Amino acid sequence: MTNSAANSGIPGWSRLTLFLEAIKFEHSVFALPFAILAAFISASGVPEWLGLFWVLVAMVGMRTFGMAANRLIDAEIDARNPRTASRAIPSETIGRRSMLVYMIVAGLIFIAATSQLDPATWLLAPIPLAVMIGYPYLKRFTWLAHFGMGAVYLIVPPAVSLALTGSMPFGFVVMGLGSMAWVAGFDVLYATADYDVDREQGLHSIPARFGIPTALVISRLLHATAVLLLAVSGVIFGTGAFFALGVIVAGALLAYEQSLVSSKDLSKLNMAFFTMNGVIAVVFAAFVVIGEVI
Repeated sequence: MTNSAANSGIPGWSRLTLFLEAIKFEHSVFALPFAILAAFISASGVPEWLGLFWVLVAMVGMRTFGMAANRLIDAEIDARNPRTASRAIPSETIGRRSMLVYMIVAGLIFIAATSQLDPATWLLAPIPLAVMIGYPYLKRFTWLAHFGMGAVYLIVPPAVSLALTGSMPFGFVVMGLGSMAWVAGFDVLYATADYDVDREQGLHSIPARFGIPTALVISRLLHATAVLLLAVSGVIFGTGAFFALGVIVAGALLAYEQSLVSSKDLSKLNMAFFTMNGVIAVVFAAFVVIGEVI
């Protein structure tokens, strides 16, 4: 595909698959389980299905918006990184204008979905969109950028409760903090792949700032913190054995994820990041949902 073809007009349906691949749409599985389990906890059982539907639409819209924004904002950085140079915009598979159109559509879908939920959700909708746009810029200024990504997941549990019930109990805030620690931990882990490139380009990350061995320790501490905070949220909610078992299993899976990577061997990094985090999110949510239904 030529550059002019990639950038011509509004993208058609035939290019939707390319876009979904460009934003790794399948990785929505990282966030959706936390939205689902928060919905079941907020309902103390099975939530109202229409409300849950709009929550999931909003989640997918928000993540799609954020990933499209990330691809646009980081296009030049991606082009200079051998690992990411084959992404859609650097490789001219999708043009900037097309990516911008997809981003705007996803943002509108998100806003439309929030309009069907509690009025406070619609009023607060610009906040997660702003976080999504701001996160990619953080690596240009601070090694704390990983927590910018984590902030997106911090929002999810309390936002779901607010969307469905109009309230935001403290337990959901604690759960959100646990989600943030989990995501920041695996983002630190994944950033080890760009250690050399980040240092060459003057980009900031925990691995680039402190080195890979220390970064792995920090990632493990963040994951331990995540498990602790999720356990505390369960105590606050007064959940039962299934929630506790879910925390234990999630903790064991996080420990296994960490065991796949060492400072001397990063060959299993993709498995640790892409495969294990999806599994952990789904398994934890399944335990929580079963416990709430029972």
